[in-house]
Amino acid sequence: MIYSLIIAAIIVITLIVVVVIYNQLIANKNRMQEAWSGIDVFLKKRYDLIPNLVETVKGYAAHEKSTFEEITRYRAEAMQAKNPQEQVESEKGLRKALANLFAVAENYPELKTNANFQQLQQQLADLENDLESSRRYYNGTVRENNIYIESFPSNIIAGMFHFEKGEFFIIDSKEKELPKVNF
Repeated sequence: MIYSLIIAAIIVITLIVVVVIYNQLIANKNRMQEAWSGIDVFLKKRYDLIPNLVETVKGYAAHEKSTFEEITRYRAEAMQAKNPQEQVESEKGLRKALANLFAVAENYPELKTNANFQQLQQQLADLENDLESSRRYYNGTVRENNIYIESFPSNIIAGMFHFEKGEFFIIDSKEKELPKVNF
């Protein structure tokens, strides 16, 4: 009788531990998804801002067609990225293309004084700051999720229910810097 109670208590405790760990894994997964959603929101805002920026520069530098086409192509690729790795790769090209756009703008003094261009440039800088914060938050949720998935005993439950580690959103150090443009 005592052995039966001990076995029953062990089973109940084990089930409680499994449920608690499973619920924590679900919470971590949902936090990662929510954090990625935050990045998506800021990227969408940036993608919506880019055509306005391009059109403003086009008015002054219509002959820079290849630069505009390059931005449009990279923007489309970035908008279709489905995971952090694809997003990082597409963002590299888009950042380079935006740097080229600002380099083109450097050659047009009247553009540099255009209020609309200055406002768009400030909005882009603000969005980049928001994106940086969102990426930091996302990477923090990925870190917490990955630690939990790799730690004992949660790694056993994670393996049983096929929870996967998250991918960090990592940008090369060269890519982290905003283009420096002096007006």
